[in-house]
Amino acid sequence: MVSIVADACELVAKQGFSSLLEAWYAGVYRKLPWRETTDAYAIWLSEIMLQQTQVATVLPYYAKFLALFPTIEALATAPEQQVLKAWEGLGYYARARNLQKAAQQIMAQHGGVFPDTLEAVEALSGIGKSTAGAILTFAYGQKHPLLDGNVKRVLSRLFDFDQDIAKAASLRQLWAFSEQLLAPSTDAFTFNQAMMELGATLCTPTQPNCLLCPVRQLCSAHANGTQAQRPVKLKKAPIPHKHIGVGVLKNSLNEYFIQQRPPEGLLANFWEFPGGKQEPEEPIEQTVVREWQEELGFHIKVVEHLLNVDHAYTHFKVTLHTFLCELVDADAENVRPVPPVMAAAQAVQWATLEQLEQLPFPKANIDILRFLRTAEG
Repeated sequence: MVSIVADACELVAKQGFSSLLEAWYAGVYRKLPWRETTDAYAIWLSEIMLQQTQVATVLPYYAKFLALFPTIEALATAPEQQVLKAWEGLGYYARARNLQKAAQQIMAQHGGVFPDTLEAVEALSGIGKSTAGAILTFAYGQKHPLLDGNVKRVLSRLFDFDQDIAKAASLRQLWAFSEQLLAPSTDAFTFNQAMMELGATLCTPTQPNCLLCPVRQLCSAHANGTQAQRPVKLKKAPIPHKHIGVGVLKNSLNEYFIQQRPPEGLLANFWEFPGGKQEPEEPIEQTVVREWQEELGFHIKVVEHLLNVDHAYTHFKVTLHTFLCELVDADAENVRPVPPVMAAAQAVQWATLEQLEQLPFPKANIDILRFLRTAEG
């Protein structure tokens, strides 16, 4: 199987795949800011932001981030809370932390200059083989194959590859395909950009636009009518759905109580409205009361339901059932009571909506903030 497909790859390469692809790209490519620069830092930032995120979503974040942190040094020395705030809403927040950690590594190990070897780039936090190859190709004119999500999809259809692309053996084969197809090209920048552009605009996950594809006559899946079945991804177990009870507590000064998540784990160092996971058969209002008691030592009561927020993470989904609450113990007499317990937080504070705007919140909590802004008029 591998030998047959490898022979097919060589044949496709000889039939002028790279020439067809590059000619198409020259006429249709989107003018994106990271394609108009050779600054390794700017290209690196784009590659990280574009992981599992669409171009339209990335564009405003990209411009804002570069304005705030125009150099590797600026990013390396910035407060983490400022970096997280600039990333707020973009998701997959480990990317932001790894980006800053890698910037600090570059300052310490490479004199603030982005390295120009594959080994050195792959050694940086949050950068894998494909991302490293992309940066070195687009910034330094080197010739490296890529294998991001778009390229995997193009290759799987081009060769009608019928193996699960998540398997290690399949990934090795896809890397070989990418390398063989790149080999005849004399313009690695254009070839790699074209591969990603093809996957992003025509060879899309659903309903690929084969009619406009510049290489459809070389595509085995198109010839066999299997493009909708490629790439092959084995079905995973259903994603768990967690129900979270969240309490919004407001004092007489129009300040809200928030807590900062621990420095490690999911959404590390972000701020949030306190709450926790619903137990089996537990009314969601009771979840809020219990979580505030267990994690903060506050005795509260639920006053009214505000809103529900649905959000999906990589491995699970959540619904945040959000309620306005009041303190019911002696602390209620204190305008800014301090919790006697902090079992799930590293810090807490009372803050107005204007002050909350300066802090980084997870996307689901941003929806709660938006609701509160609207409610306050």
